[in-house]
Amino acid sequence: MPYFFILLQALLGLTDPPQPRFEAQTIDSNVAIGYGLAIGDVDGDNKPDILLADKTQFVWYRNPDWKRFVMIDSLTASDNVCIAARDIDGDGKVEVAVGAQWNPGETNDLKKSGSVHFLIRPKDPTQRWKAIELHHEVTIHRMKWMQAEDGKYYLVVVPLHGLGNVSGNGAGVKVYAYEYPKDPMGEWRLFLVDSTMHMTHNFDLAESKEKGRKGFYIAGKEGIHFVSANMKKDVDSRSQPIPGLEYGAGEIRMGTVSPGRHFFVTVEPMHGTAIVVYLKDDNYKRIVLDENVKEGHALAVADFNGSGSDQIVAGWRVPNKDNETGIKLFTKTDAAGNQWSSQWVDENGMACEDIQVADLNGDKKPDIIASGRATKNLKIYWNKTGQ
Repeated sequence: MPYFFILLQALLGLTDPPQPRFEAQTIDSNVAIGYGLAIGDVDGDNKPDILLADKTQFVWYRNPDWKRFVMIDSLTASDNVCIAARDIDGDGKVEVAVGAQWNPGETNDLKKSGSVHFLIRPKDPTQRWKAIELHHEVTIHRMKWMQAEDGKYYLVVVPLHGLGNVSGNGAGVKVYAYEYPKDPMGEWRLFLVDSTMHMTHNFDLAESKEKGRKGFYIAGKEGIHFVSANMKKDVDSRSQPIPGLEYGAGEIRMGTVSPGRHFFVTVEPMHGTAIVVYLKDDNYKRIVLDENVKEGHALAVADFNGSGSDQIVAGWRVPNKDNETGIKLFTKTDAAGNQWSSQWVDENGMACEDIQVADLNGDKKPDIIASGRATKNLKIYWNKTGQ
């Protein structure tokens, strides 16, 4: 039976949703670290490509042959750490920003820690790109392109620490939004959107998850905060802690339990040992899905089996007490989302540093893309659910 009809029957309640199933393909077995991933159409062929922030190089892999092209090499003295890609100007090709000079132990010297660059694409994107240096703070760690309430696009950049911060104490982390200008070679306006948190790690945009809400959820030492994307308000009015989500966390994603009902999933604490779900009702209910991970460093959510609700993908990079690294997928087993089952996506073949989800082959099923640290690999996990 074709996959579409299997999913239609599941959505109508005629059958149980099919169990998600994946087939792994290694597209690079020589990754140095694989700090960060992004997905987007680099060459304008209407196919999503894979972009990677590796130790000394920013690279992209062309869909569907997955040939590797170097965009920038040895941009800064220290490692690269993050990359953001999104079509901002509507030409069908992504704009790319990157973060480098990764030196998390240095929180005082701006010359030795952190960098933010916008990459100018050449006519042929398989050739080397040009980097334009932008404002930076120390310990730049994660970045994403966000559309704000004014309709404009901003690059949101999140450091790990604040200036002079020691072990999470001291100045707050300065999270800036960089307004994308008409001329990227010109001035980029800066907006300080939060400075209330200490030791932040990752964040998730709200724009595609909650209709009409602009902003992002950020994970850090103080738990989960929501930061508004209203650039007209001052910094203190943008950031709001989420009641019930006060546990320190390193990763945060929002998913759908059922139409109109959401959940959060976190890795707790930062570089943590637990995958935790919070059901978004009147009060957040905390459900621990797995406490046997070590240095959990990657989360994603998507509806892999057409059930109408999201599953959770979680990866960690250091062997746990059973000497396992890898990626697991969690699926709710009751309508309310109180019970979850787990299955391996990759058992001991991926020391996971980052995860992204995208439909890479146009079959309407989300695939998983992951980069490995100790395993030094980049893999696609093709969604074969229903086949």
